[in-house]
Amino acid sequence: MKLAILHNYLDNIGGAERVGLTLARNLNADIYSTSINHEAIKKQGFNIKPISIGKVPINAPFRQQATLNKFRRLNLRDEYDYFIIDGDWAMSGAVNNKPNMWYVHSPIREIWDLYEYSKNNMFFLGRPLFDVWVKYNRYLNKKYIRHVNKIVCNSINTQQRVKKYLKRDSVVINPPTETKRFYYKKTGDYWLSVSRLINHKRVDMQMKAFRKLPNEKLVIVGCYEQSKQFLDYTNYLKKIKPDNVTLIHNVDFSKLVDLYANCKGFITTAIDEDFGMTPVEAMASGKPVIASNEGGYKETVVDGVTGKLVNDINVEKLVKAIKEVGKNPESYKSACLKKSKKFDVKIFIKKIKREIGV
Repeated sequence: MKLAILHNYLDNIGGAERVGLTLARNLNADIYSTSINHEAIKKQGFNIKPISIGKVPINAPFRQQATLNKFRRLNLRDEYDYFIIDGDWAMSGAVNNKPNMWYVHSPIREIWDLYEYSKNNMFFLGRPLFDVWVKYNRYLNKKYIRHVNKIVCNSINTQQRVKKYLKRDSVVINPPTETKRFYYKKTGDYWLSVSRLINHKRVDMQMKAFRKLPNEKLVIVGCYEQSKQFLDYTNYLKKIKPDNVTLIHNVDFSKLVDLYANCKGFITTAIDEDFGMTPVEAMASGKPVIASNEGGYKETVVDGVTGKLVNDINVEKLVKAIKEVGKNPESYKSACLKKSKKFDVKIFIKKIKREIGV
């Protein structure tokens, strides 16, 4: 079976992008995308050359709309036997490319579950235009999903969103983690956070917490796009960053694995995270995870066993959790390593093959 993967853009490599690249590598499939950063892909350990369908603008909403339009016009039906759509804006590719499966990281968050949050965080005069844009893309989203043959979600959390907003049933296959590539080395003197630098990830909360913990250290590995939205938030983080927080980006995969292996524990604070691959990577490194008690984190982190889930998280509660888990982070090691095996890449690929009939 000749397979093709369709993914939004590959110029900023995070968890969703790594899923698409993992699918391409393990299924011997071609992967199509818009803007591509080949060096960034190589740094993440993938010897893959994606095929570009054309570059798209950097800034929203032009970036997203151009991506939607390019995939809507893409027609590879005569060249492949099956298509896996890996991404929200690439879902329009289902119109011309069948049979297909949509692997959902989430329905488009800014038009669905994060609509109010996104609207409230933008300039007041821009809100009426945002509403028009949202209404238009909700219409297109509902229109294009009729061309999707099968839906697989990355989590129960995402599955519930698909049912709520797009009225479609789906199955759940959790994203892959190459657990063999992660390892425990020691309990170091710093905490670790790995995240896209965008406001709904609440990285600023982490910085504010560590300002109250001068004897602790935090290393934040942040990836971000060159769009105004990402750059504004990144610059804000740089302004409020206390001296005991180190902010780095553009880290290759081997360095990231080393940071996991030597940290004290892992911290993640996103709003209603779709699934969250980084907590699994931390657990595969034998490290406890402190996370907000919401979204996909509830499907990976076992409170009191592999870390701490914090209800209604804020700066003060995060500080308290860091102090609690930091008393004996080694005590979580065995449970973390065991839990992470449930999300191994071999399990993921086996389940995906079963769904597409390979």
